[in-house]
Amino acid sequence: MSASGFSDLREKLKSMTPHRDNYKNRVTDKDDSYKNRKVKVTDGGSSNGNGRKRKHRDSSEDEVEPVESREQEARRVQSGIVQVEVFSKEDCDVIEGKINEVVANGEAGLYREHTVDRAPLRNKYFFGEGYTYGAQLEKRGPGQERLYPKGEVDDIPTWVHDLVITKLVASGVVPEGFVNSAVINDYQPGGCIVSHVDPLHIFARPIVSVSFFSDSALCFGCRFQFKPIRVSEPVLELPVRRGSVTVLSVLSPLSGYAADDITHCIRPQDIKERRAVIILRKTRPDAPRVDQSPSPNPSPPEKHAPLKAKRSHRRADPDAAHRPRVLEMDKEENRHSSSSSRLHRRSNSSENYWRRSRDGDVSRKVKMRRH
Repeated sequence: MSASGFSDLREKLKSMTPHRDNYKNRVTDKDDSYKNRKVKVTDGGSSNGNGRKRKHRDSSEDEVEPVESREQEARRVQSGIVQVEVFSKEDCDVIEGKINEVVANGEAGLYREHTVDRAPLRNKYFFGEGYTYGAQLEKRGPGQERLYPKGEVDDIPTWVHDLVITKLVASGVVPEGFVNSAVINDYQPGGCIVSHVDPLHIFARPIVSVSFFSDSALCFGCRFQFKPIRVSEPVLELPVRRGSVTVLSVLSPLSGYAADDITHCIRPQDIKERRAVIILRKTRPDAPRVDQSPSPNPSPPEKHAPLKAKRSHRRADPDAAHRPRVLEMDKEENRHSSSSSRLHRRSNSSENYWRRSRDGDVSRKVKMRRH
């Protein structure tokens, strides 16, 4: 016992500041009554009994649940993927030489208009069947893709049948006569293809892809953001080796998740070296095609298409908006054959031929540049 009569320092401090306890009790009572009045408890586990929300979870089960759901989804994706090794290093060398020939033919302009689709760091070559997608669509969104009319893209090269499809049929990956569409995607380092699902109304399952030139990864469940480009963490990152065959298939009612119910993509960070992939698919018999039937009432403005193409490569000119009026005036002049009238117009027309300067006492004629 100290001389002041207190055996505990906390009791001494409490006796010196009794007003602090009174203030704390008043604030606590007010806060409790306010929160009990405003907060609606929707779950018995979200309150600690005095009406206040709990800031920290008391149970670790809620924290583990999202991780378990993500792992469960990854297992569902994996259940619909089959990977097999079919092509040797020697096979890859030969096929990659053929892919280089395709690229050279595309650069030389030897293919039909819709066979080659160019994008930054990625070129796409359609054979057998091609289709509209992405920015090519008049209406955006799943289900709007359309096959090009027959003959708009080149036929599947013979070497694709002989070197790729035949080996896949012999290995039991696809049945004979299944493939009628072959697409070659040629990626440069940093190239990508955004998250998508191969259109269900266009392509039957399975979807078969064969990788060449380098190793990479196929990611599922990513979200892309742009300017700058950013990609979220995938649900599943699937390694794809050079020469490996990846099949997205529906082996059972529960195994179609990878092909139909989750997006897949190629991320920029996964293309560290040049990589090419040959995608082999079968189009559905009832897949819609781009309608190219002629319009019953053709539009007259189509006659001016060459003018648009001619102007497209010129530098912007502030006087361009006035050109149609100038041309019409020129036509009007050509209709008159009288030399006297032409002289009269040449002297009076300040817009087409002559302009008088206002800088000095002597009038100076300046010839306008004809457009």
